[in-house]
Amino acid sequence: MTPTRKRRLKIALFILIGAGSATSLMLYALSDNLLYFQSPSDVVGTVIPEGKRFRLGGLVQPGSVHRDPDSLTVSFVVTDGQQDITVNFNGILPDLFREGQGVIANGSLQASGQFAAREVLAKHDENYMPPEVRDSLK
Repeated sequence: MTPTRKRRLKIALFILIGAGSATSLMLYALSDNLLYFQSPSDVVGTVIPEGKRFRLGGLVQPGSVHRDPDSLTVSFVVTDGQQDITVNFNGILPDLFREGQGVIANGSLQASGQFAAREVLAKHDENYMPPEVRDSLK
């Protein structure tokens, strides 16, 4: 192997090792910021450490919404039809939030087994139809 080829090989290996190291560090740093979606059955079926943030999704169980009249604290039950988890939230709920509607809550599990939400997102109806189209179908 000629000296020029050895030098090029060393440079190529150095670039590959540097790019691999940078990619590894970036993925490691991002892993702490990822929020994984879990259903109530997933949460009950696995061990999630207390305080670990994740997204809980499901339907708001009818008759389960309880509001504190003196504050913005709301508690409700999220279900996926098999398991239920009580969610506690202190804040203003989205306008689309209602019983029987899909919801996604960002937060963490408490020692009591309840979910402490920091943010609640309501899912809208995916069957939207412009009024003109709806009227023409009638």
